[in-house]
Amino acid sequence: MKIASCTGIIILTIMTAGSIKAQLCQGSLGDPIVNRTFGAGSNPGLPLAAATTNYQYALNDCPNDGYYTVRNRTDSCFVNGWYSLPADHTGDPNGYFMLINASVQPSAFYLDTVRGLCSNTTYEFAAWVLNILRPSSCSGNGNQPNLTFSIEKTDGSLLQSYNSGNIPTQNSPTWQQFGFFFNTALGVTDIVIRIVNNSPGGCGNDLAMDDITLRACGPQLISSIAGNSSNTVSYCQGQARSFTFNCTVSAGFNNPSFQWQQRINGANWTDIPGAVSILYIKNFAAGTTAAVYEYRLAAAESGNMGSLFCRVVSPVLTINIKDNPLPAINNNGPLCERDTLFLNASGGLQYQWSGPNNFSASGAGVSINNVLTTQSGIYHVLVTNAAGCSTPDSVTVIIHPAPVAVPVFTSASICEGDHIQLGSSGGNAYRWIPSTGLSSTMIPDPIASPADTIQYKLIVFNSFSCSDTALVTVNVAEKPRANAGPDKTIMAGDSVQLTGHVSGQDISYTWSPVINIVNAQSLQPLVNPATDIDYALTVISNAGCGEVTDITHVFVYKDVFVPTAFTPNGDGLNDTWAIPALDAFTHFTVTIFNRWGGIVFQAKNINKHWDGKFKGLPQPAGEYVYIVNLEELDRTLKGMVMLIR
Repeated sequence: MKIASCTGIIILTIMTAGSIKAQLCQGSLGDPIVNRTFGAGSNPGLPLAAATTNYQYALNDCPNDGYYTVRNRTDSCFVNGWYSLPADHTGDPNGYFMLINASVQPSAFYLDTVRGLCSNTTYEFAAWVLNILRPSSCSGNGNQPNLTFSIEKTDGSLLQSYNSGNIPTQNSPTWQQFGFFFNTALGVTDIVIRIVNNSPGGCGNDLAMDDITLRACGPQLISSIAGNSSNTVSYCQGQARSFTFNCTVSAGFNNPSFQWQQRINGANWTDIPGAVSILYIKNFAAGTTAAVYEYRLAAAESGNMGSLFCRVVSPVLTINIKDNPLPAINNNGPLCERDTLFLNASGGLQYQWSGPNNFSASGAGVSINNVLTTQSGIYHVLVTNAAGCSTPDSVTVIIHPAPVAVPVFTSASICEGDHIQLGSSGGNAYRWIPSTGLSSTMIPDPIASPADTIQYKLIVFNSFSCSDTALVTVNVAEKPRANAGPDKTIMAGDSVQLTGHVSGQDISYTWSPVINIVNAQSLQPLVNPATDIDYALTVISNAGCGEVTDITHVFVYKDVFVPTAFTPNGDGLNDTWAIPALDAFTHFTVTIFNRWGGIVFQAKNINKHWDGKFKGLPQPAGEYVYIVNLEELDRTLKGMVMLIR
């Protein structure tokens, strides 16, 4: 017997026909020749081929005795007599499994014919089984599945069988793998797989089955990557690397052949031409595409290597070449001094920055406030992705000098209605905001004629369009204004209060003349002149914005004169009948009667003039009687007035 390696010998026990204890392959396995996973998808799954089972297919979730179904889950069957399964044996919520309710009479419920095997070769057959019955069901005495797995020749003669024994209920749904290995005799290439349920149906004997496999079984293959304790090596793209793959093979082959295989990113395995020894050297150029490269050694007896059904394979060796990040970097430049610089990078998970003046920062986006021209230059970033691979990148930042806005003055004062010329320097272009009262907003020295105090913003630009600002305040002093108030009327010996009003900024005022006046510096002084007089209110701007004077007249009557005639003919002379002295009284009544005693005019506490009309109609010429009641003097004046037309 030829031995390919002297390390670790594992001897395969060749099993005889009959019911024996389960024995899975202790060496290396090949790819599945039979791999019945029942598929995946929404419920229900497709029925098995007619020759595969003699049970009836059921569409519902809970098949009865002698029926089966294909499902990705089962819920609350038979009043929770069964466990509810949320997924197949692998935990895939969409993965199907075969759900079986055994027939009353023990029988075979699964058959499969496999062709093209290699004769005189060892194979492992296995399946995953779950007793779906709850322990409390059937009063705790439910029938237990008891399965016999048989491998037969196509003529029905037995090659090997295995009995599971009773599969008891579990405190929680538990999948168990049952299997054994067998050897094909010389010239035997086709076999029949038969699964028999030896227990009767009825209450219990309900099970789920999944992942039925048949694979070649051979000596143990132990693969490794020279110089590495792990079967996986990861590195970043751009490096040239070389790896030596080796495999130790236990005893068991007579005359083995070897073949290294490769697959990329989980695709199909392919043979590597010329790689037919237990040692294989793989060189990766620096420009090798990032991907997951997997390698394994396949082994079979010489003459059988051409059949995939005869091969066993080693554990997979993985070379994971990771993508380097592809960074994108930008900034918001060109900038001006005192701006904020924003640096941004993408394409990775971690970012480390460096730059002028020992600048250092981390993060995808960073900012620098109030930059200076000395911070211009190249900024570097090292971008690292989730795989730990890094790529450097850089960006050039340009920072232009900023101008300095220099106004001729920052504050000035003018009088209302005047103007002032502003002035500035420091730039190539200028702008003033707001435009209120300016002769221009785009020159360095506009004329300002604001109506009120205002603050202008001066913006100065240089050739890089960088700017600076300054504030200029023009204080507008309001010109003085005087209002001596309405004329006054008094009777001789009485006093009256003048009602003056003034406005303006930083002003002083006085009355003149100061004859018969109390406190000429008061806006509303008391006066008691003996005869008619004009009083002047003078307001002076202490800020130099001029002075102004207004006059009020005080009429002084020695008695109440009542006119005896008037001519309302529109010639502008004596068109109305009025008693001027009544302006000196607060409480009085004037009543005029016609010859029949009818009232044609009346005024109370207001000195109205009679225009010779009553209710808008001219009254006839003639004499009319008047009565003037002076309540303040408790005096009544009576007489006749002639209306002349």
